[in-house]
Amino acid sequence: LELCNYSGYKIYPGHGKRYCRIDGKTFNFLNGKSEASHLMRRNPRKISWTVVYRRKHKKGKIEMSAKKRTRRTTKFQRAIQGATLENIMAKRNQKPEVRKAQREQAIRAAKEKQKGKKQSQTSKTQASKQPKGKAGKVVKSSAPKVGVRR
Repeated sequence: LELCNYSGYKIYPGHGKRYCRIDGKTFNFLNGKSEASHLMRRNPRKISWTVVYRRKHKKGKIEMSAKKRTRRTTKFQRAIQGATLENIMAKRNQKPEVRKAQREQAIRAAKEKQKGKKQSQTSKTQASKQPKGKAGKVVKSSAPKVGVRR
């Protein structure tokens, strides 16, 4: 059994027509209607009686009426790298005032650390910036210009 290249229906032995194009491609057609439509370059996706149209527009599939159910996503409580689940839960259950005070304290400590770094860097740079003798300018002696018009 072959399939019609236009309509998509089965072609039983002794039926249909085979059409060979100049480039060597062969087409099997069930009847003159599908052959004529193909030769008129009609799109089988837009012709309502073809199999391709029926597939595209979901026609005739009665037994597949039950829709596929999607799974609901569930929330999980997991430990994050560097913090166990107990630590996370303890932080969550803290009062916001306590958490805010801890955050401010951590910020203050970080700022102090930055100040200490800056001061140590400035003292190092001042020690290395001792005045050095002036470097003399290198003066090039001008060579006579060859081939230049004046």
